[in-house]
Amino acid sequence: MTGTIVQLSCSRGGVPKHAVAEADVTWLGLAGDWQRNRRLHGGPDRALCLFAIEIIERLQAEGHPIAPGSTGENVTIRGLDWRALGPGVELALGDRVRIAITQLTTPCKTIKRSFADGKFLRLGPPEASRMYARVLVEGRVRVGDRVVVG
Repeated sequence: MTGTIVQLSCSRGGVPKHAVAEADVTWLGLAGDWQRNRRLHGGPDRALCLFAIEIIERLQAEGHPIAPGSTGENVTIRGLDWRALGPGVELALGDRVRIAITQLTTPCKTIKRSFADGKFLRLGPPEASRMYARVLVEGRVRVGDRVVVG
């Protein structure tokens, strides 16, 4: 299964995260990205937050103001079967970076502005969840890079 990175996003803390064309991926996540609540976000097992553009587009079609990066994800991907992914699945991002999904995320109220009705729990598991990942091999990624499962 192969997909494509459609957006990389980072911020100095909180949401929304803003688009960058490329970024170094370290064992703690995208260089230049930071989380306000380090107890619940970030760290080696939550270094990256992944999300599917297809889910974002579906929610946009329903009238929600969600956009890539608005719910805190760092890597927005097109073309993967999101339901087939979960903890333990490894992905290659671009030519070098390797990651392993560690857990499905639990949505919190800080992303409620991405929903017309404020109902942020729509991003719950399993099919509409963002996913956290651990970085196995560091490197540089760019928008347009391939994402390969396995």
